[in-house]
Order: sequence, then structure tokens, then C-alpha cells
Amino acid sequence: MTQAIKTDILADAPETPAETPSETKHEVAEGGAKAGAMTLMKGLDVLSRVAKGDNTLGKMSKSLGLNKTTVHRLATTLVEASFLNFSQRDGYSLGTKLLELGYAAQQQITLTRVSHDYLRQLSADTGDTVNLGVLDRHQVHYIDKIPGTRRIEVRCIVGERQLLRHTGLGKALLMDESEDVLREVYMREAAETPRYRYDLKGWLEVMKDYRQRGYTMDLDENEDHVRCVAAPIRDMNNHIIAAISVSSAAQYMDDARIDTLSRYVRDTATAISHEFGFKGQI
Repeated sequence: MTQAIKTDILADAPETPAETPSETKHEVAEGGAKAGAMTLMKGLDVLSRVAKGDNTLGKMSKSLGLNKTTVHRLATTLVEASFLNFSQRDGYSLGTKLLELGYAAQQQITLTRVSHDYLRQLSADTGDTVNLGVLDRHQVHYIDKIPGTRRIEVRCIVGERQLLRHTGLGKALLMDESEDVLREVYMREAAETPRYRYDLKGWLEVMKDYRQRGYTMDLDENEDHVRCVAAPIRDMNNHIIAAISVSSAAQYMDDARIDTLSRYVRDTATAISHEFGFKGQI
């Protein structure tokens, strides 16, 4: 009788499905992801408070509504990753990693956005193809292009990379470099493409001349029958952060027109540079 009652009770009880190992792992992973996201947000909150002047654990703890132990753990991790600095005298301050990230963001995001309308106007004024490039791992990285309106179109693809010594953009990006760096560039690229119109001595002399002019040229060096004029874009510290060029078929680019285009290119490079705090003239 007792056994029968017990069996009936178990039979009438609502079923509670047992957790499978996969479900348990999923819940643990989901819980870990949520906890990680919350920790990340708290870490960002700590950065924000330091940026607003909270330089001690006490100030941050009060502003964020967190205990000092939690704030200390977050701040220590940020110091180890160089997002924050810490000294006994001054407390917490923003770290060098933020400068690095800010500079990279300025180049990669702001550069194309700020430059684009200037590039469009330059192309409209000249009828030629206009390119924007940056230095990326010993190469020119083309990050924007405005096609020209001439019958013969210059081939260039946004995202491609080219050698430095052959291209107007590459030379413009190297304009401030020392002779030792230029030698290194020349020898490295000579190992890849031995045939080139200039020997090392001639190329160094050309680069010296371009530095004095304030602009560079590609005279059928990168592609046959294609020429270009390029100039650097500078930031508030006078550092070269990018370069622009006007490119066209050689039949449209005799010496007289190159001289005229050099002024257009330098004026446009100057206008873009002013957007980044540069005060001078390219």
C-alpha cells in the first residue's frame, strides 16, 4: 500500500527535465559572456572618470558607486595595459595606449572623411584621377580615389599597395626621412624589382630635389606612360600622415602641365593639412 501511494505520487508529479551537459555549458558560457561585458563596461567607466579628473580610488568609487576593491582591480588592469598611468604623487591619469589608439583612429577614420571633398574638387579642377595614400608596412596603401574624366583612365584600386620609390605617393610619404632611411628603402625594393630608372645615388638626389620643391613626381616609373604629381599631408606637429596625387596618361602630363598641377596638388594638400592643425604651407 505504501509503495503504491509513493508510485502514484511520483507519477502525478510534474516532470522536470534534467539538464544536459551541453545546456549546462551553454548557460555557463552565456553567464561568463555577460559578466565579461559588465566588467568591460565598468572598465570603460573607470577610464571616463579618470578623463574627467577623478585621479584617486576614492573619487572613482564615489562617482561610480562601486567599492574601492573593485575599482582598484579594474584600474590595475588598465594600468598594466597602458590605458592608465599611476604615480603616488599624481594618482591616476590617462595612458599612452589611448594616444596610440586616438592617433590611429584619427588617421583611419577622419582622414578619408575630411579629405574626400577636397579630392573630388581637385579631380573636378584637373580632370585627372586623384589618389589618397598612407604608409603601411613599407608600402603605399591607397585608401581613396576619385576617377578622372579623361578618355584614358589611370588604373588604381582602393585598398591596393604599391612600392614606395616608384610612386609619387610613396616619395611624398618619404619626404622627411633621413638619407639612411631612404637608402634602406631603395635597397629593400631593389631586391624585389632590380630594374629601375635611377641608381641609388640618382634617387637620393631626386629625393633631395623633391624635398626642396615640396612635391614629388612619378615619371613613367610605376607604370609605362603614366605620370603623377604628389604632395604630403601634415598634422599639427608637422608630421606627414598621408599623401595625395594627381595621375594621368603621359600625353596629358608634359613638363608645363606638371608645373601647373604641382600648385593645385600642394594647395589641396595644404587645405587638408589645415584640417589636422597644420599651420604652414605645403
